[in-house]
Amino acid sequence: MCVALPGLTVSEEHGQLNGHGLEGVYRAGVRLLSRSQLRIAGREPLVVQGRLVSPDRATFIAVARTHADIGPDPGIGVERARDADGSERITLRNWSGRTVRLPVEIGLGTDLADLGAVAAGRAGPELPASVHGSGLRWSAPHGRHTSVTASPPPKDALASAGLLRWEFELAPGESRTVELRVRADRAVRPAGHTGGSPLADARAEGDDPRVGSLLRAGLADLGALLLRDRDQPLDVYPAAGVPWRCGLAPAEALWAVRMALPAGTRLAAATLRTLARTQIGGTGPDAGRIPGPLRDAGPHLPPSCTGVEATLAFPAVLAEAWRWGLPDQELEELLPTAERCLLWLRAAADGGGFVSDLGPTGVQRAETQAHAHRAAMLGADVLTACGRPGAAWWREWASGLRQEFREGFWLDDRSGGRPPAARMGDGRLVPHLGGAAAHLLDTGLCGGGRYAPGLLDHVQTGQLARLLGGPDLDSGWGLRSLGAREPAHNPFGHRSGTVRVHETAVAVAGLAAAGYEKEASSLLRGILDAAEVFGYRLPEMYAGDQRTVGSVPVPHPAACRPAAVSAAAGIQLLTALAGIRPDAPAGAVALEPIRGAPLGAVQFSGLRVAGEPFSVRISRLGLGMVEEAAGGLQLGI
Repeated sequence: MCVALPGLTVSEEHGQLNGHGLEGVYRAGVRLLSRSQLRIAGREPLVVQGRLVSPDRATFIAVARTHADIGPDPGIGVERARDADGSERITLRNWSGRTVRLPVEIGLGTDLADLGAVAAGRAGPELPASVHGSGLRWSAPHGRHTSVTASPPPKDALASAGLLRWEFELAPGESRTVELRVRADRAVRPAGHTGGSPLADARAEGDDPRVGSLLRAGLADLGALLLRDRDQPLDVYPAAGVPWRCGLAPAEALWAVRMALPAGTRLAAATLRTLARTQIGGTGPDAGRIPGPLRDAGPHLPPSCTGVEATLAFPAVLAEAWRWGLPDQELEELLPTAERCLLWLRAAADGGGFVSDLGPTGVQRAETQAHAHRAAMLGADVLTACGRPGAAWWREWASGLRQEFREGFWLDDRSGGRPPAARMGDGRLVPHLGGAAAHLLDTGLCGGGRYAPGLLDHVQTGQLARLLGGPDLDSGWGLRSLGAREPAHNPFGHRSGTVRVHETAVAVAGLAAAGYEKEASSLLRGILDAAEVFGYRLPEMYAGDQRTVGSVPVPHPAACRPAAVSAAAGIQLLTALAGIRPDAPAGAVALEPIRGAPLGAVQFSGLRVAGEPFSVRISRLGLGMVEEAAGGLQLGI
């Protein structure tokens, strides 16, 4: 998949677009081209390699034989370079020692179908083509149009067959190139290709060379997923992922930009502004909530509302972006939205401080309480800094929630107990343990380089750390969304057994911050090993089968790849090694690296703290040293 949204190109490793499945060139969710088949001298070239060279470009290397070839060696080399917008360069090279005459033809076709219809198998037949300039054009009854132009112009253009034909004569060693461009009704430049990137060009290197590949791929894929806000085109945000969710998913967008804060605050600020414009106004029960769709929650719980998740994430992401260096002016601009999110939380919480799902179920999920507690603690920090009222009330509220949670949201057993997944409306605790419990360790960054207190006490935190690091949840490739011994476990279940990369990253960072480095290191190594198998383009999830000698992680057929949360997770996973704890408003930054140095020595350069480049080196002994930082930034808090 070549991605530079709103452009997307899907093809097999052979490079031919045959119209099968999802194959094609898409723009803003519409398939502009479903078929692009190259033939040389009447035959399809033999593809020997197809690979992604960047998030938005793939190359396919092939060879072709002519009737004059008498030995085993092919005389013609073919290279196809295809971009996310569908443009393509086809280069033919004559390796033989004689002049060759090459008939070349490209068969083109499209259905101009929506991506959803293609995925559901309802794309419809190919549309008739018409000759248009130096190529072909198609029109659909509902007003859509697309065209393909070629340079040099073809010798023949056959609309009835959808064919463009050339006749090339190549001397020994000579090459010729055909360029194809796919055009839609309205040209839209990818957000990541216009203006400066909102993400820093950070680099990583170390004893384990894979760290550089993972960081580079994560930043590049996240940049390829950026879209522009229709109302404010200067603001960009990450789409959820391709090919299935090429639009805004509020909660996942916030988690992604939060994990990407080490690469700067610009993307977080733009995404927060975009979501602020969606916040529900008025005075009703939904006032202050950020809308979001329902999401599957596995076999033991009803679907959850991602809008609740996004509403609770907004104040926390704003507060942490400020700690990383978000300018005060942008903080003040976004603070009213965060305050309205907190007002919604205040109205939604019950007498014990617990937040229930929207609707009649009354389900109180453990991770929702973690999000609410984090929003209160980090929101209070920002309110204090900005001289706004309510900070003391929110800290007291969070303290009460901690006490209630520790007493009423824990299941004791002989092994030390566990947090339940949720409490149902009738008070029954749902005992099933999954990766979502990692959110209980994600307490949020406060002032002075400190992490906020969590919902669990010290003993409960230690027990959860052991569970997250145990074989039921740690698959060897990452954290399972549901434990292997839980009822209804399914290694391919979205929330019932797959490895979810975002939850694994949350667990690694939370475990490291809490001092459980053995468990954090095991999960980190597992994800890094999986990333290598996936070419460092991590999917949002993959099968949660137990790792064995010689095994590899198994892809999930419905996973987005790339996805915003998995691309950003690579950034968080690696920077967790350094334990960077910034407090830009106080002009300070602290380092708490993982002392065991699970990946050996590692160096990060080009990160951003307080809006300036930040570079840090972690030794093989787990000692951190800042090598570049903003002037006046105090090291150590």
